[in-house]
Amino acid sequence: RRLHHVGRGKCVDEEALIAALQQGKIRGAALDVFYTEPLPADSPLWGLDNVLMSPHCADRTKEFQFESLEFFLRNMDSYLSGEPLQNICDKNSGY
Repeated sequence: RRLHHVGRGKCVDEEALIAALQQGKIRGAALDVFYTEPLPADSPLWGLDNVLMSPHCADRTKEFQFESLEFFLRNMDSYLSGEPLQNICDKNSGY
């Protein structure tokens, strides 16, 4: 099991995550957000070999705003013409 967290920092119990990572209950974690940002220097996450951290920029690319707008407009065109939408949220699955 691995955790990839790019959502909101407060959505994950960081203390429980740290314990699970230290005990091997979770194989690893890729984290872009944290409960407290910037991540405090004394956070145990800094010392864990099974954690990959990024500076809260997982959603950013050089063309992020243009790509997001283009995607929205394509989905809007699909919606208006009765065609299937892309990246539908499946609330029954939890995402």
